[in-house]
Amino acid sequence: MAERPRILLVDDDAAITDALAAFLDRSGFDVRVAEDGRIGLLEVSRDVPDLVVCDVLMPHVDGREFVRQIRARQLWLPIILLTQVGESWERSAALDEGADDYLNKPFDPHELISRIRAVLRRTAQGAGSLRAAARLQAGTLTLDRTARRVWRGADEVSLTPKAFMLLEYLMLHPQEVHSRERLLSTLWGFEFATSSRAVDHRIAELRRALGDNHAETRLIETAQSMGYQFAARVSAV
Repeated sequence: MAERPRILLVDDDAAITDALAAFLDRSGFDVRVAEDGRIGLLEVSRDVPDLVVCDVLMPHVDGREFVRQIRARQLWLPIILLTQVGESWERSAALDEGADDYLNKPFDPHELISRIRAVLRRTAQGAGSLRAAARLQAGTLTLDRTARRVWRGADEVSLTPKAFMLLEYLMLHPQEVHSRERLLSTLWGFEFATSSRAVDHRIAELRRALGDNHAETRLIETAQSMGYQFAARVSAV
């Protein structure tokens, strides 16, 4: 029998951890619970899990500080943060500071299971190191996350800030289909009054700027009626 993935659930709300731990257990995971970020850090030191699900708003050590301290230890175990609906800056900060994914509260537990499995698949394929990389590369495309610049071969590509954010997010999650709504919430937040066509416009901008116009060799592919994915293999540079 295959070993069950080990999940550390960090949240100070016992009502959430009791129900969620039981659901994760039924879904095939071994679960440990930490009552706050400080205890979560101790649990990671004691036994590094396969993945952490961590709330953001907690006493002592909050979720963002938890991520910072884990990354400062050079531990690249995958972390999914549970953020608050309506705080788009919080979701952006979660990704910028080293979280692998985020989920807004309140959430469907089945959606969390899907996110956990997707992150574990990426980690198993070696994509976990992408989050720590200063540069991402796919063929002749290079994205510098620190300088916020992009090159196609020797030519620098000019992108708007939103288009850069979209490209960075897709490259950090390669070979994974993202719905327009998911991408929209990542870029603008659910509270932003716009339509999913805004994502289509940014995708079109990226394709024009990158010269990504040949359907058979596109870096960014359209999943019919589902969303988009970065199809090329991405490596850390």
